[in-house]
Amino acid sequence: MSLSTVSVPSPRVPSEDDTRTWYERVLGWPCAGGPPPRLVTGVRFDVLELPLDAGAALLGRPGFAATGPVAVAGRRMRFLIAPGGAEELEGLLDWLEWGGVALDLTALGAGGGITAPVPPGRAPGECPRGAAVWLRPPEPGCEASLPALPGPGQGAGAGPGLCAEPAGPDLVRLVAAAATECHRARLGRRTPQPLAFS
Repeated sequence: MSLSTVSVPSPRVPSEDDTRTWYERVLGWPCAGGPPPRLVTGVRFDVLELPLDAGAALLGRPGFAATGPVAVAGRRMRFLIAPGGAEELEGLLDWLEWGGVALDLTALGAGGGITAPVPPGRAPGECPRGAAVWLRPPEPGCEASLPALPGPGQGAGAGPGLCAEPAGPDLVRLVAAAATECHRARLGRRTPQPLAFS
């Protein structure tokens, strides 16, 4: 019996077309430009963006386990929020008494876009170095549960009542917590580290 040489194909790196197809056909999200493709904001979702350290602290807070899809791009964390939420950010920050404070908290809405994170399920070797990635990937229909302003007669955090799991924070609670964590992170970066004596 002779042994034949078996060649193993190299891992397949997802192409721009694969990424665009996943977003447009599986999720129904519009893409623009490229490479890499950009997800259009203001149509199916808006984005609340903050520094990575503040975002990590926000995700560690009790009650923020169901914030919806979250992506990381470089040193920034991106939380998907309901369309129209970006327009509310400045007013919410003023109402929450954060107006005029440098927080490094921004929002992208209508007319904007973000680099499309690598679709979930890709091996780390298949992702280009420095590519945007999902921490909490989106699922079809996830837009219905994105953080939004509470409707008339709903309190903060009121869910639709149809889910078995508790609803995630509404937009007011998310912005309040994000502003607090952005401020804490900023102060932490400015605070000198104590000297170590031996």
